[in-house]
Amino acid sequence: MKIILVHNNYQYPGGEDKVFDLERALLQDHGHRVVVYQRSNHELASQSLLQRLMIPIHTIWARDSFRQMEAVLRKERPDIVHVHNTFVRISPSILAACRQAGVPVVKTLHNFRLMCPSATFFRNGKICEECLQSNLLRSVRYGCYRQSRSATASIALALALHRRARTWIDGVTSFIALSRFSRNKFIQGGLPPGKIAHKPNFVHPDPGKKRESGYAAVYVGRLSAEKGLETLLRAWRLLPSQVRLQIFGDGPLRAPLERLASSLNLRNLTFHGRVTNNLAQEAIKGARLLICPSENYENFPLTIVEALSCGTPVVCSRLGAMQEIVLDGQTGLHFSPGAAEDLADKVVSVWDRPERIKEMGSAARQDYEQKYTAEKNYVQLMQIYHEAISLTRDSAATSEQQLQPALVPSMPR
Repeated sequence: MKIILVHNNYQYPGGEDKVFDLERALLQDHGHRVVVYQRSNHELASQSLLQRLMIPIHTIWARDSFRQMEAVLRKERPDIVHVHNTFVRISPSILAACRQAGVPVVKTLHNFRLMCPSATFFRNGKICEECLQSNLLRSVRYGCYRQSRSATASIALALALHRRARTWIDGVTSFIALSRFSRNKFIQGGLPPGKIAHKPNFVHPDPGKKRESGYAAVYVGRLSAEKGLETLLRAWRLLPSQVRLQIFGDGPLRAPLERLASSLNLRNLTFHGRVTNNLAQEAIKGARLLICPSENYENFPLTIVEALSCGTPVVCSRLGAMQEIVLDGQTGLHFSPGAAEDLADKVVSVWDRPERIKEMGSAARQDYEQKYTAEKNYVQLMQIYHEAISLTRDSAATSEQQLQPALVPSMPR
């Protein structure tokens, strides 16, 4: 099968970029011909003032991306196009090129941007669904994207125009939702249920099951407001000094968090900054617990599945997809979002119980083997691809049959 993979890299690497690379390697390893159409938001740094002023228009319809995709489709004649991220340089314009060429499109719904300009359903330290329940003007009022009303307005306008034009409904053959929770959210947001398949992310290569329980808890991820890190630090203030925490990652809250840790006199906490994917995986494998204190929904945290893959139990917020992926009392523990005392209680309840940690770790590893391996994911992905190709062929055949009576003159009686 020949597949075009489409992805727009963010300025700061994240889980979406990692998933894109994993799926590309997965397809290539199975002998598929993979063609990549990729752009990066780093392009914005070299733009002139005039080009920057044109960003809102480019967000709605990137003419250069449309033309480039047209050329790629003509040259490669793929069986299918799989779109990951198009924000902001690629734009949804490529969907029109694919539809014009009659090529089926699968799109992975990595975040909630089709319903929320900030893509997180998070505002002022709490869940916010006003754009979903009311209209996109709410986001402009609050300046949800980068705390800028003008930037938010350009995204909201793009979303509104593409909704009106049915760009996603008519331009995408099949969507991939990473969790059942997010699938339900997108249905609530107006996407047709019959077009949304559920396929989680996966971990590859298999890191193997850990041999020891580890001596510290770890957090791995971006240091930003929605991740619940202030709650994490306040919970650690309530724990004995021998309960150590290691934080891997960087982001806009690193300096404020380091100041907070100092003010709370947290000597059992270490900030490691940004590390490579391999070092992050080793940290998770060597941990006693992985902590995911996010206070937003989290579409599908890859770090959780990385923990399951090596048998590290997860303590996570009882929220969104996290509570779906982590089985409370089996592969980890849930705590109330934003509740430092509850988080501390959950950690204490298992910290000095090695048999309990081992039991949850074994269940976590088993859950990975049943749901999140590369091979199981490949089977699911191929099923989605084949169904999308079949739907496109059936639609083309139906259209041809509907046109035929007008093209064939009626025979005289």
